[in-house]
Amino acid sequence: MLFINLNLFSLNNPILDIVLRTLAVYCFMIIAIRVFGKKELAQLSVIDLVFILLISNSVQNAMVGPDTSLKGGLIAAGALFLANYTLKGLFYRNKDFSKLVQGEAILLIYEGEVNAENCKKAEITLEELEAAVREHGARDIQKVDLAILEVDGNISVVSSEFQTRSKVSHPRKHKFKGRLNQN
Repeated sequence: MLFINLNLFSLNNPILDIVLRTLAVYCFMIIAIRVFGKKELAQLSVIDLVFILLISNSVQNAMVGPDTSLKGGLIAAGALFLANYTLKGLFYRNKDFSKLVQGEAILLIYEGEVNAENCKKAEITLEELEAAVREHGARDIQKVDLAILEVDGNISVVSSEFQTRSKVSHPRKHKFKGRLNQN
């Protein structure tokens, strides 16, 4: 049986200790989000928001260990920014790695027909799919040409109904009047 020695992260250098702890938590969170599904990121409910807040609080000590100073927090934050920047660069340069970590877009609706197998795989209910369709301006699923669960968790919807409506100018005034540059 393989045991991870918890003292591995207790190095003599406190800065390196914080950086390694932070990177370990960062990697764990990426893997956990990937395993539990990208749908979690699509639209936050109250439960999702509370969950994210509690997770961030629960891993704080794991990242900084006994160092709860400003310096420790800044080192952890810096390590997170650097890790995130590096990971995004890897995603851009290596599409296979990006696909492994982020997954692929999933087709949910094609020409008005729901792909039930993909919805089940993505754990999206018909009610959630219908809500996403309405949010994008289509009245019902049969009017949708294409709906895709993107890798970031958002659902993109394309419908001919929306394209037709968007070509028609609306006579009402926009709320932005006065805040935008007018020519």
